Amino acid sequence: MDDVRIIEVKQSVFEDNNKDAQLLRESLKAENTFLLNLMSSPGSGKTTTLLKLVGYLKDKVRMAVMEADIDSSIDAQAIQNAGIKAIQIHTGGMCHLDADMTRQGLRELGTDDVDLVILENVGNLVCPAEFDTGAIKNMTILSVPEGDDKPLKYPLMYETCDLLVVNKIDVMEYFDFDKEKVIANAKMRNPDIDIIFISAKTGEGIEKVAEWILKQVEDWNK
Repeated sequence: MDDVRIIEVKQSVFEDNNKDAQLLRESLKAENTFLLNLMSSPGSGKTTTLLKLVGYLKDKVRMAVMEADIDSSIDAQAIQNAGIKAIQIHTGGMCHLDADMTRQGLRELGTDDVDLVILENVGNLVCPAEFDTGAIKNMTILSVPEGDDKPLKYPLMYETCDLLVVNKIDVMEYFDFDKEKVIANAKMRNPDIDIIFISAKTGEGIEKVAEWILKQVEDWNK
């Protein structure tokens, strides 16, 4: 009996997407446009953090935001109301964005007058980390109520991210959350990851995140 031919579809999908993502990065480099991919679980405070960051960034860099969700346009509307160009990407039920979907979003957004684009990915700790969007840097938010063990449970998210923002530190005293443990757990997965503690509600630490982003944009354009 002849051996059955086996096709590794998932591997092929990732390889094709990675090539596409690299081409997108090269295109963004030629345009001097910096793309930051923001990932986290639902409810961690992505949009609230973005709205706080707008206050620090909008007068220093020309920025725009792409909001990705399975449905709804609530987040994009909130960003537009803050005076920032934004579009909403509906994924049609998919729990992540890939490089081609990101390229389509950038095309509709328009990047001629934009130096920084922040992509707020679909709220999920698994799928978004698996797919390279073509972003120059990846950032993730972990909120205190989620626990300090998330880097142990969802390793790929922390392995692929350049910055970990720990949000909701204003309620840390009410949760069994250890700052030193989350640092150790994140560094275990990614020794090079930067970590900033913030409260999007009070604004504490937001300026540090803004400064980190501006430094990445500056380095990218050198």
